Amino acid sequence: MGVSNHLLTNEELSRSFEELGFVTGSRELLPLLRQVYKAACVSDITVLLEGETGTGKQVLAFAIHCLDQKRRAFPFVTMPCGSLSEALAESELFGHLKGAFTGAVTHRKGLFQAADRGTIFLDDVNDLSPHIQAKLLDVLQRNAVRTIGSDRETQVDVRIIAASNQPLKPLVLQNSFRADLYHRLNVVRLWLPPLRDRMQDLPYLVLAFAHRHRAIYHPIERLEPELVTLLQLRSYPGNVRELENDVQRMLFAKVGGTSLELADWYRQLGEAKAEENTDLLEEAASKVWGAISAQGIPYAQAIQQLERRVLQAALNIGGRTRREVAQRLRTSERTLYHKIRTYALRDRRSS
Repeated sequence: MGVSNHLLTNEELSRSFEELGFVTGSRELLPLLRQVYKAACVSDITVLLEGETGTGKQVLAFAIHCLDQKRRAFPFVTMPCGSLSEALAESELFGHLKGAFTGAVTHRKGLFQAADRGTIFLDDVNDLSPHIQAKLLDVLQRNAVRTIGSDRETQVDVRIIAASNQPLKPLVLQNSFRADLYHRLNVVRLWLPPLRDRMQDLPYLVLAFAHRHRAIYHPIERLEPELVTLLQLRSYPGNVRELENDVQRMLFAKVGGTSLELADWYRQLGEAKAEENTDLLEEAASKVWGAISAQGIPYAQAIQQLERRVLQAALNIGGRTRREVAQRLRTSERTLYHKIRTYALRDRRSS
């Protein structure tokens, strides 16, 4: 198949990947999507996807398979390299005959045979042991596998897509990943940015996840801007996968309506958290009453001083920006600014 992704408009390109599960509204990611599309059109080329856990490498791998006109009618097989012990990995990849080892009670086809004419996705390939790395290299070089317990080889025709949750080149330099295998896998290398570097995609992702789970939860048509602001302030070490979990928790906690709101975020924190906050407020109220009764402080003055000190504490530790502090106080940035001026509060952000 010829490479013709240049004929697709940006909108068509984004729509094609959105239909396959990879959602983005960022123009900065369009060059990546064009490279992915181009790689999919060359059905025998090996692809290496690098990026942090949860950035969508498996989604892109499946998209490549689905866009590959030669192979998309055949199996897409995933091997999670990080979850297999060395003892099981060889059997999983290449299969075994009955009686080949203790516990081999039946003949079993390996993943390479299962993926014949299709695609095999080696997820977290950086976690493979040196022994299995050598075996994998041999298969890639000769396009043939030998089932455990057999003296015959079987030819296989599979496309290889590998993913690593950390850059492979430094691992090669550290001698923890084979250089020859790295060069075999590193034909087309694509890097997926973490969610913190593509926060403009967050509203699109939240709506896409809500739509994905619409059969279970309330249908969502829009997002409250304050919720988007709050979510964009989070760091998301688990990336897109963590964001989807957050969305599901908000959908589960939602009591009605078609808009996902800031209140849904706080509601999903759970009743235990709300009770904990209530207990803290009761404790603070008791201490304020103690100060009023013991020191003869007028009630209005005590409440005023309490507000001043709460706001100063929020400014000291509550966030990186005034907007973030206001969000955490559940008030507007304008109100916060007014309070800062009224109480002559110290704000390190203004210096």
